[in-house]
Amino acid sequence: MKTDTLKIGITSGILLAFLSITSSSANNDQLFNRIATFPVYLNSNISNKTVAEIFSVSKDNNTLIYTDGEMESIGFVSIADPANPVAAGFIAVGGEPTSLAVSGKYALVVVNTSENYINVSGNLLVVDITSHNIVATHPLAGQPDSIAVSPDGRYAAIAIENERNEKVEVNGVEGGLPQFPAGLLQIIDLASDGMPLMPLRNVILTGLTTPLYPQDPEPEYVDINKDNIAVLALQENNAIVLIDLATAQVIKEFNAGSVDLEKIDTKNDGLITLNNSLQAVLREPDGITWLNGDQFATANEGDLKGGSRGFSIFDMNGSLTYDSANSVEHTMVRHGHFPEKRAGKKGNETENVEFGHYQTGDFLFVGSERSSVVLVYKQASKLGQAPKLMQVLPTAVKPEGLLAIPGRNLFIAAGEKDARDDKIRSALSIYRLEDKANYPSIISKNTEQGTPIAWGALSGLAIDNKESDKAYAVQDNSYKQSTILQMNLKKLPAKITKAIKLSDSKGLLKEIKPELVNSDLSVNLDLEGISTRKSKGFWVVSEGSGAIEDNGNPLKNKNLLLKIGKKGAIKQVVLLPETVNNRQVSFGFEGVSSVEKNDKEAVFVVFQREWQGDKTGHVRIGRYDTQTEQWRFLYYPLDKVESNSGSWIGLSDIAYVGNDQFAVLERDNQSGADAKVKRIYQFSVTGMTLKTDDGSDKPNFEVVSKTLVRDLIPDLKATGGLVLEKLESLAVTKNGTAYVINDNNGVEDTNGETQLIRLEKLFPKQN
Repeated sequence: MKTDTLKIGITSGILLAFLSITSSSANNDQLFNRIATFPVYLNSNISNKTVAEIFSVSKDNNTLIYTDGEMESIGFVSIADPANPVAAGFIAVGGEPTSLAVSGKYALVVVNTSENYINVSGNLLVVDITSHNIVATHPLAGQPDSIAVSPDGRYAAIAIENERNEKVEVNGVEGGLPQFPAGLLQIIDLASDGMPLMPLRNVILTGLTTPLYPQDPEPEYVDINKDNIAVLALQENNAIVLIDLATAQVIKEFNAGSVDLEKIDTKNDGLITLNNSLQAVLREPDGITWLNGDQFATANEGDLKGGSRGFSIFDMNGSLTYDSANSVEHTMVRHGHFPEKRAGKKGNETENVEFGHYQTGDFLFVGSERSSVVLVYKQASKLGQAPKLMQVLPTAVKPEGLLAIPGRNLFIAAGEKDARDDKIRSALSIYRLEDKANYPSIISKNTEQGTPIAWGALSGLAIDNKESDKAYAVQDNSYKQSTILQMNLKKLPAKITKAIKLSDSKGLLKEIKPELVNSDLSVNLDLEGISTRKSKGFWVVSEGSGAIEDNGNPLKNKNLLLKIGKKGAIKQVVLLPETVNNRQVSFGFEGVSSVEKNDKEAVFVVFQREWQGDKTGHVRIGRYDTQTEQWRFLYYPLDKVESNSGSWIGLSDIAYVGNDQFAVLERDNQSGADAKVKRIYQFSVTGMTLKTDDGSDKPNFEVVSKTLVRDLIPDLKATGGLVLEKLESLAVTKNGTAYVINDNNGVEDTNGETQLIRLEKLFPKQN
């Protein structure tokens, strides 16, 4: 197969231009802000597993209608006030709704009622949007996948996929093709009020010359232009078909081609390294959308053999006019949204595309399933010109449906994944064009190789001792080769400017735990906190997995306090006394703060949760005296809040704020509506006696008295998203400004969103 070599991918220069646009709205470009998130369980019950996948909007742009395959229903949401969406009910549809589109006053819902992959069936339901009544039901030719209504309201087109069974082996390939029955396209003629007119017209797609498997077309996604030409993606066949809906004739078919990818990550090795390549990767488009004129865009997710990790633009002749190449992957890395555990498969997996003609310009929206973002491009006015990346929008996990509503300056994305135990809820994210963007809050600059500095899973933050606009962050064990990331806080988004790799050049860590040291002397630690030192360098803490757990099973790594030189060399490794090690459980060191007075240094460390023998509801704050090399302890009283089962509360970080005063970050392990505790407290150690651990069954440490400084849940809600779970980093400047950052878990079982919250002068200025 011919490989397209068109090199029109977005360059680093355009990406860098984007960074200034996102923070300053250069050239008066309006950008999208997330103004609300609607978890779809609100239409039923918080305990229900629900899913919002494909959706549309009523003709007055006030009511969203979405498919919910888990509940076998469709749901309704009022967006009369888009910043405050309201649940408007749901109705059962007798099977799995796979797609829907609005036709006049009706929602046309296609439902999969198949018995299995061979005995396929489906229905078209006509639903009155106002009354929520099903007013008509029509049988379909098989299992439907998508439906679209023409702009003039004359036609609807349904892609009948009759999808393959991915567990069946065909010609030695699991999930291979062909698998029958074959799919087709069905056309519906529509009355002036939007009601379907029978009978449906069939477009047979077998026997085409372009598909890889001509007898099994596997139609996936359909869209219709102003001339009533349907564009249809045959994903597994790596083919695209144009169909005249008036005549029900195929007027063009062509292969979607392939692309060479350079400077990407292709290995699931715990590292984001943009130094690999792939050749002749089939695009295998999924979502597809018409643009202005005679062009359309494809989301090249891949399925059977391909997936080129980006999107393409074609004209009606089948000529490629633009391909994103590696730029989408690089954008994910720059924004901390790269799904490293998918590197060896299809990377970020662009799944869907959408187009909208707004008063301020034409926008192309590209949804990334595995990175849980939508990329927003300003579409070029001339054929062949590259679209301009404007911003990146965080969504709920695994965005599927995308919808532009230009008449109200809105855009909406549906995140389909729902798993309450993993703190994930399916939700509709609502965005509006405004003067400034509120996301991202952190990005990274390019390395000398021209690729962005990789980052994610930020778990600790510290302010430079001389420059209050300079900070240092660490990442947890979501990634190997532990690093310290230098960050410029002067403007938002903050910019990661340097990566300092930790090194065990003196062999100090290898003596204790050789398996944590790599052959190049880099180290693999679970860094959870960092503090800068007045005498240069850093203290960091690595969370151990504990010596014991509740079930008594032995675990592996001990908690470590490490002194680090300014260039990343490990200068000292500090362990807890054995009397304390013997109490270890799986929640250990979480934050660290260095206090230097009169040439003496003490290092304060917070433990996340109780250890064996600790006072119920209390966690330790340890103090390590660098001169005497002795550990002493206090207790910190945790909040008590009722929440759903499996919830707990612990400490995440500590920061010195002067005059023997400390600030701590206290949080629960919940998100969304289940989240109750995301708070900054302050306490003083003045007059308190810290004690050693004598090994007794019930240590008797003094308890600090804490004062609430800030409830962070309102700050998290102000981003328009669901309340994030893992607030992990707290740092305070000398003038009292506090910074809080969440850990995005390396884009694993989260939407990958990282929020840096800046709280001006939250604490008194330090002397």
